[in-house]
Amino acid sequence: MSDPSSSGVVASMRRTLATWFAAPEADSRRASLPTVMLFLAPALIVYAALTAYPVLRTFYNSFFNVADLASSEFVGWAHYAEVFKDKTFWAAVRNTAIWSVIGPILDVVVGLLLALCLYAGVPFSRFLRVAWFTPVLLSYVVVGIMWVWIYNYDWGVVNGMLRAMGLESWAQAWLGDPRFALGSLIVTHAWKWAGFNMVVCLAALHSLPSEVLEAAELDNCGWWHKLTDIIVPMLWPTLLNLYILAFIGKMKVFDLVWIMTEGGPVWSTETVSTYVYKRAFNWNTFDLGYPSAIAVVWFFVVVGFVVFFNVLFRRRERMEY
Repeated sequence: MSDPSSSGVVASMRRTLATWFAAPEADSRRASLPTVMLFLAPALIVYAALTAYPVLRTFYNSFFNVADLASSEFVGWAHYAEVFKDKTFWAAVRNTAIWSVIGPILDVVVGLLLALCLYAGVPFSRFLRVAWFTPVLLSYVVVGIMWVWIYNYDWGVVNGMLRAMGLESWAQAWLGDPRFALGSLIVTHAWKWAGFNMVVCLAALHSLPSEVLEAAELDNCGWWHKLTDIIVPMLWPTLLNLYILAFIGKMKVFDLVWIMTEGGPVWSTETVSTYVYKRAFNWNTFDLGYPSAIAVVWFFVVVGFVVFFNVLFRRRERMEY
């Protein structure tokens, strides 16, 4: 006869092993892999056709002279060597760098000032909020054509106002003079996006703790010290994010430049994006290889800045923590 106590131990071990090796219970909330792929397939196909393939094809083309797809000639790294000797490319890099660094400062400062005006409750604030945000809704085509008229030397609004104030000598061919063309485009771009920055800054202002602002008022803190010592430091993360987003966007600016100046006069408003387009489709050079090499180089520059800012933000968050 078997020992009853030993049979109980064996049964307990069997139950334990059965629990360990039992198949996991099916989660009714999880779909099977074929079902998941069925829903993801359309999006993956569109992404692969319209994003992944053009990017990979650009990398591939940068190593060839591509007169047509049937007779490409392999040239290795020759296009990349030529890019770094191209003076027009460096002029485009300089203009893009100036725009990317200065433009976001103007965008954020103007947006913050407009938000402060609305936050302070200026008269007609509802109307001004709509009026200042309206340019964001306009396309670059409309904005570009409108500001070409505004900058017109003979009958534009800017020169008309200067002449009306007796400042005839200050009237300029704003888009025709290399000294002023890039600055004129930066101002136009800031005018279009100031409303977006205003909305973001206004939302951030309304989220500030009212106790801190009321305490500053009780301490008779002047408006300038209240702005520079309390509001701006508390808004700093928002302002920094707006600057970074604008910086990355302006590294790729194309639309407004092409509509207003097409990169002229004398390369003074040429950006990397407009230069790539010209070399690929506008100069009739019948070679997609060299502009592909420029696009690849600039792609890595933009990605490098994105990685740099991500690392910078992570280090700052760790330090604050």
